[in-house]
Amino acid sequence: MRILLSNDDGYFAPGLACLAEALASVADITVVAPERDRSGSSNSLTLDRPLSLRCSHNGFYYVNGTPTDCVHLAVTGMLDVLPDMVISGINNGANMGDDTIYSGTVAAATEGFLLGVPSLAVSLVDVSKGHYASAARVVVDIVNRFEKNKLNIPILLNINVPDIEYEQIEGIHVTRLGRRHKAEPVIKSSNPRGDTVYWVGAAGAAQDAGEGTDFYAVQCNHVSITPLQIDLTRFDQMEFLSQWLK
Repeated sequence: MRILLSNDDGYFAPGLACLAEALASVADITVVAPERDRSGSSNSLTLDRPLSLRCSHNGFYYVNGTPTDCVHLAVTGMLDVLPDMVISGINNGANMGDDTIYSGTVAAATEGFLLGVPSLAVSLVDVSKGHYASAARVVVDIVNRFEKNKLNIPILLNINVPDIEYEQIEGIHVTRLGRRHKAEPVIKSSNPRGDTVYWVGAAGAAQDAGEGTDFYAVQCNHVSITPLQIDLTRFDQMEFLSQWLK
């Protein structure tokens, strides 16, 4: 099995190294990741300059672009054979609810999905204890399941793993995305030249976090797996809008 790994934390991130090591025993791994932290870059492509592809001492390739750039470059120009799966992660922190809109981790997996490859985005919810190995074992379990029983439908899965020992994980729940409150206000400060600058505030607390959501599953020490789709069409408003435009 051939797997393309990427992330948004950069090719030097511990979560990526842990995942690559765990998957190397079950698959042929190629790593193509950003040269620096590109968290929050969403699905952006670099169109105003060329991209460069370099190889690190550990065999990981890195690109001077976004997570989406990395997967796009690898699948459409670097790899001789289409990978069987694209996996993005292990992200340093959660990607639940509204986070998925901004997430570079989810974006890398989305690009794989758009290019016709089954794709997973994997995040460790709270990295204070650093249980990347737990998340890596969860991914290996899913990859083994996929290899034994391949799905006949396109898949884009957003996976969030609680920051606990693997043996403490209570199970896996298929969930829907929850919702957060609006983000905290921007933080105003000054740079050394006295110019006013602004830092984007923290994500808001969970608002819709009831049973069935990704927030709830992780809170209960379950792995959350949410199937995602790309079509943003608001179908229930199409008829209303058509009448309004007459």
